[in-house]
Formats: sequence, C-alpha cells, structure tokens
Amino acid sequence: MLNKKISGPAIAIAALFLTGFLITVRAQSIPPNIQTKVFVMELKAQIDPRTNRYTQLALEEAHGQNADIIILEMDTYGGAVTDADEIRTMILEYPAPVWVFINKDAASAGALISIAADSIYMAKGASIGAATVVTQNGDAAPDKYQSYMRSIMRSTAEATGRDPHIAEAMVDENIEIPGISPKGEVITFSTSEAIEHGFCEGQVSSIEEILERNGVEDYEIIRYEPDTAEKIISLFINPYVSSILILLIIGGLYFELQTPGVGFPLVASLIALVLYLTPYYLTGLAENWEIIAFFAGLALIAAEIFVIPGFGIAGISGLFLTIGSLILIMLNNDWFNFEFVPASQVLKAVLATIAGMLGSLVVIFAGGMRFVNSQAFKRVSLEDIQDSKQGYTANFRTESYIGKKGIAYTVLRPSGKIIIDNEIYDATSRGDYIPQGSRIEVTDDRGSSFKVKLIETE
Repeated sequence: MLNKKISGPAIAIAALFLTGFLITVRAQSIPPNIQTKVFVMELKAQIDPRTNRYTQLALEEAHGQNADIIILEMDTYGGAVTDADEIRTMILEYPAPVWVFINKDAASAGALISIAADSIYMAKGASIGAATVVTQNGDAAPDKYQSYMRSIMRSTAEATGRDPHIAEAMVDENIEIPGISPKGEVITFSTSEAIEHGFCEGQVSSIEEILERNGVEDYEIIRYEPDTAEKIISLFINPYVSSILILLIIGGLYFELQTPGVGFPLVASLIALVLYLTPYYLTGLAENWEIIAFFAGLALIAAEIFVIPGFGIAGISGLFLTIGSLILIMLNNDWFNFEFVPASQVLKAVLATIAGMLGSLVVIFAGGMRFVNSQAFKRVSLEDIQDSKQGYTANFRTESYIGKKGIAYTVLRPSGKIIIDNEIYDATSRGDYIPQGSRIEVTDDRGSSFKVKLIETE
C-alpha cells in the first residue's frame, strides 16, 4: 500500500473550507430579526355592552394578527359592572401580555379593567380608583353589589400580583389602610401614588415611551379600527337614528294596511325593523325576551284589528308591549332592574321612542294625502268613476219593474222581501213599516234590491 504525505498548504485550505461551511450552516439556523407586533386598542367611553363587544372583537383581531403585546389605552369614568367583569376576564385569560395606558382616568369599572392587565402605565395627571358601585342617581348601591365588586377587585389584584386590600379599599370606604386611606374615603390614586403602592409601573407620555421602557426597539404598532359593519352597527344604535327607524316601522305598517297589495310600505317597514333590532341584539342590549315581547305586542294589535271587534284589552296590551319593548331594547337593563342604568339613557330611549311614534303620526296624516295623490299610487289604484250621467247604471235587469205591484212576503222595517209574479225579491221601503201581506208598488229597481212603497187600501 502506497503512503502519501499531505502537505501543510493542503491542510490549511481544507480547514478554511470546513470553517466557512460551518459558519454558513450556523448562520442559516439563526432566525431572522422579527419585528415585535404591538396591538393598540382604546377604551375611551362608558363601559357597556358596546365597549364589551368592541373589546371582544379587538382581542380576536389581535389574536388573528399574532400580536406579541396588547396595549389598552384607557380613559373612562366607568360603567356597567357586568360588562366590566366580562372585559377583565377576557384580559386575564388572554395569552399575550396586556398593558394598560391610563391616558387620563380609570375610574370605577375602568379601575377593575386596569388591575386585570399585566402592567399599568399612567400619564401625568391621570388617576385610578373610586370603584364604588353606584345607582343611576349617583347614590351608593346596596351592599350586595358592593360586596360583589369588592370580591372581584380583590381576586383580580391577587391574580396580577397587586395588593388586594388596596383594591378592596377602592370600592369600600369603610376599609381603612394606615398611611394610605383613612376610614370614610375610597382610594383614588394619582400617578405618583399608584407608582408608590404598586398599581402603576411608571409615568409615561406615550405608547412609544412604554415600549422604550421595556426595551422593545424594533416594533410595529397596529391600531385596531372597527370594520365597516361595526361602524354601521354603532350608527344604528344612536337614539336619533332609532327614532327614525321606529317612524319607518309604524308608518310602513300603516300604509301597507291602507293600500293592500302595494308591498313597498311593508318592505320598508321590515327593513327598518331589521336595522333596528339587529344592532341592539349584537351589542347585547336587546334581550330575547324583549324581542319576543315586541312581536307579541304586534300580534295582539293585529288580532284587535282583524279578529276582535272594537278596541279593547288586546289592543291596549299590544300597544303597551310594543312601545315598552322598543324602549327596553335600547337599555342595558337586567329584566326590569334599572338600578345601574343612567337616568339620561332612560330619558333618551323614551324620547327616541316617543319621537318615532309622533313622527309616524305626522307622516300618516300629512304624508297620507300626498301618497294617495301620487303617480305611484295612481298606477295601482282604481280612479275611474262610473257616473250615471255618463250612462253607467247598476241595473242588471232587462225589463223595468217600476210601477209593478206585489205583496210583502215578509215584514219590511225597512228591509225585507217581496213577491212579484210568484218571484221573491229583496226590497226596502222608504223608511216606512210595511206589514207582511200588504200590497206594495215598486218605485225604483236600480241595484240589487227594489225600493217599494205601501199601496194604501181604500
């Protein structure tokens, strides 16, 4: 076997080649630099079913975008506890970090939502706290509601590593925390106080500053914007728009009853009804029982008009159910409990419904005549008059019966039957009472019955 010596230059070349190969392989195994996706959403309105739905859709969008960090920009005085509880649950259960930026206020329900976040940042002059549950009049709600709010504030603080006693003291004025909160006052922290007591990670002036403090340098900010459908929903739950829809619902039904077979008023009414109910249902304001009550009211009104003579209990009950359900659909009430529904919202719902009802009456009386005289109505209605001066007559008999005599087959008072030439006919007197068996004379034979008079006996 032939032995060959490998020269030094060959070994050096091989070593260089191997080193280059290993560097290339290692470089390919290192993932490229990926930007951090920062998803920004806002809560700058009253906490209610609309903001609840907004949060749900925003977090679903963030999940679909594979966002690395969620930043919730907050400025609210609070709202419905039930909706705030659902929002804080969504935040606690969200898999990615959720940070809250309190740009001004996080009061009441806003404080609960903020405490659920992984980190809290506050702008200069911002505040957090004052989570006492109040009624629509601004008075403290009964203790059962305060107890519930204390419990979820406490459990939320425990879940996010904050002091649960301070969280409870934001609700209950009777809880005293030495050096922080005297008895008789609920806690409301300024930015510096929140930092001092562990309810804020730092004072910032912008979202970019939050990212800088956390060492996030290469990032992409994605701001959540509701899609067109959500914007349309927001438009149609405006009380002013709702009043117009109520007008169209009632006005359309009226004109459909007045002009059967036309179809357009009924279509307009149904479209308005869908546009009225759907947005409120999607946002959680319209409950199933409220919608059922509305249709039950319409059914009772229809029964009163078409089946039951007169206007009584069914009609009144139908009006009550219909109008009442239209109002309730706009409100975030729990059955008939309005303790946490602001009085202003109740007033807006009542005024919107009344405005829609009155508006429909104006359209019915003022616009009714215009519709009847319009070209569209003339195309589907019979306007020709068959006047007797033009030769038209309702007499379908081939010979005249005027002057013929006969006998009252029944009593005429004034209607009854007569017999002429052994044939029985319908007849009416001129208002006189004609006994059965009396002799009569035909004075008019137009129409379906004869006009007769009594022949006086000598």
